[in-house]
This record gives sequence, C-alpha cells and structure tokens, in this order.
Amino acid sequence: MGLLRRIFGQDVPDVVRQRLADGEHVLATAATGTGGYVAVTALGLWVPDEQGVRRIGWDVISKAVWQGDVLTVIEAEVVERAGEAQVLRDLPPIRHVLPKPGKIPYLVRQRVESSIRSRYRKELPGGGAWFVVRKLPGTDGSVLQVRPDPGTEPDVVRDIAREAAATFAASRAGS
Repeated sequence: MGLLRRIFGQDVPDVVRQRLADGEHVLATAATGTGGYVAVTALGLWVPDEQGVRRIGWDVISKAVWQGDVLTVIEAEVVERAGEAQVLRDLPPIRHVLPKPGKIPYLVRQRVESSIRSRYRKELPGGGAWFVVRKLPGTDGSVLQVRPDPGTEPDVVRDIAREAAATFAASRAGS
C-alpha cells in the first residue's frame, strides 16, 4: 500500500472529490486537527467550511503563512469594481492546524507566488494601496487587483484603479 500511495498519491477524501470541477485534480491533501481537510489543486486551496469544503482561488489569497503546524490563510473579497480593476478587502485570517501537512505548505506558497504577475505599491492620501496583476486560475487571463490600506481615501483609490485598469487593458491589447 505504501508503494502504491507514493506512485499514485494519497487518497482524496470524498468531501473534496464531490466538490471538484470537471478536470480539477488534487495535488495534495491533509487532514486538519478538527477532522476537516485542506487540499491543493491548480484552481485553488480547498478549506473546511459549513458544507464540508470550499475552494479559495489562488487569485484571492492575499497571504498564506506556515508556522509550526498551522497554515494561516488571509482571503480577500472583491468589494467593488473600478473599471476592469477589482478593489479588494482582506477578510480575517483563518487558521488550519495540519498535524501531517505533507506537501501542503510548499504547494500553497508556490501557487500563491506564481499567481502574482506583477505588483506595485503606491502611497495615497490616508494610506496607500497595492496594485497587483494576478493570473486567474485555470485560464490564461489576468486581472488587476487593488488592495488599499484601511483609511485610504476610497474615491482616490477608485480613480487610480480605473486609470490603471485602462492602461493594463491597453497593454494587453497591444501584446
């Protein structure tokens, strides 16, 4: 059994398998300390929730940190659109205790970092913002995301995000 598992990978829990998209393959899974599962696919990170598991796309993971036996994930949500840009807000961090993480920490780091095409920080009235071009999971497409610091003037963020999205769209059309 150990040899077969090394060749074909670990078993995918039914709770994860039932929620996968057509053609979505699990790269690694790990049981959490509370009985749920975390799984990595090319499309995102599957984490425990009320329905068993849910997928967080790599393009909306703001930060993932591995410390001890805990994976802490900060997911972002789109709060508005400014032209073609997405203005994001970070949700509270969620911790997943993984007593036997296997390849999960390495794959999460690899996938989050590889989703970032470019990033730029701009200081703005009341704070600043990160402008990040992210690859959309499962596609060849990209999206411009703007993550303002709390307290940054929202109207200024929207105006700059709209202008940056137009410049980004024009650069994609020219390539």
